[in-house]
Amino acid sequence: MFVPVEDSARDQGPGGWLILAFAIACGITVANIYYAQPLVGPISKSFGLDLSNAGVMLTMVMFGYVIGLLFLAPLGDLVENKTLILITLGALIVSLLIAAVAPTATVFIISTLLVGLTAVGTQMILPVVAHLAPERRRGQIVGTVMIGLLFGILLSRPLATMVAGSFGWRAVFVMSAVLMSGVLVLMMIALPRRTPEHSLTYPTLIRSLWKLMLTTRVLQQRSAYQCLLYGSFSLFWTAMPLVLDQPPFSFGHLAMSAFLLSGAGGAMVAPLAGRLADRGRGDLVTVTAMLLVLASFVLTWIGGHSGGATAVTLFVIAGILIDAGTQGNVVAGQRAIYALAGDVRSRLNALFLACAFFGGAIGSGFSGYAVAAGGTTMIALIGIGASLLALALFGLEVASRKASA
Repeated sequence: MFVPVEDSARDQGPGGWLILAFAIACGITVANIYYAQPLVGPISKSFGLDLSNAGVMLTMVMFGYVIGLLFLAPLGDLVENKTLILITLGALIVSLLIAAVAPTATVFIISTLLVGLTAVGTQMILPVVAHLAPERRRGQIVGTVMIGLLFGILLSRPLATMVAGSFGWRAVFVMSAVLMSGVLVLMMIALPRRTPEHSLTYPTLIRSLWKLMLTTRVLQQRSAYQCLLYGSFSLFWTAMPLVLDQPPFSFGHLAMSAFLLSGAGGAMVAPLAGRLADRGRGDLVTVTAMLLVLASFVLTWIGGHSGGATAVTLFVIAGILIDAGTQGNVVAGQRAIYALAGDVRSRLNALFLACAFFGGAIGSGFSGYAVAAGGTTMIALIGIGASLLALALFGLEVASRKASA
């Protein structure tokens, strides 16, 4: 049955159960991008790869996600959204099963590309949430759904570590396929039908992406900030397990899982960031987010020059801060671009997140180099540099706005 989205978005917007369903679906779906990160060691050993070559797996899943954002997610502005999302989620389940039974490293790496490509179902759901939400509560509702997404990101690594430690790394992908089957059923029930009004063909739709990126100043700015911060986020969470796996820390899978879980507290910043953005305090959210990421890498540097429990404590605090900062910035960024034209919302969201995950792919790719070249010192220097660059770009934006006014 067709449900007019704009009518649904009147007054209070979607009910609590629907917001919860979207949050669960986004969290479980996005987790698939991150399961392989803490499993580089066991996966590389099973295929006879050295650690530097195994890093390709992490980069491929991120690049797959970028490709999906650019060529699949924009279809939300062209075709009926529920059907699109269900087909994409079904393809993700198949990709996970291929990864679980991959007989060679080549097949596995191809499967990670497919997992990244089809995991964009998350970013097809978020624009539907934005359409359902009334303007005055859009930031808050999207921020609440983003809690589920961030928890999916943060819980994916410790969950993968625990499951792989008990049953082997292939069991992680089987588990995820089962979870995604549940998400598919949930979205069959919860998703409303939404058919966008348009006069576009697919080639025209894809060509329009470049025009939107070149002509939409807000999109350019927010994409640049998130690219830098998400690249730093990916660098931290990919590199730190490698650091903690080595002496003098030598974490086992239980200790590693606890560390990877520690950053989950940063997820709670999303609704607050959304409410502040709804009240016109987007600049405050943005600069605070950038300062939190900067502080996290300063603590990483200090922790690297400390030892024992002090170092681990500082690393945990750094993880919480980088999660809170990255999450706050993405909520402020999506609030800003969702305030633009509704008929291009899926494309704007796709471009914004493609830039973010391009940064994430670069951050993950540099993780092995950072650990080998200087450990926590190099990790911190890269993160501090990216954070300062983001602050400088934001300062230029604010100065430009004041000059125009």
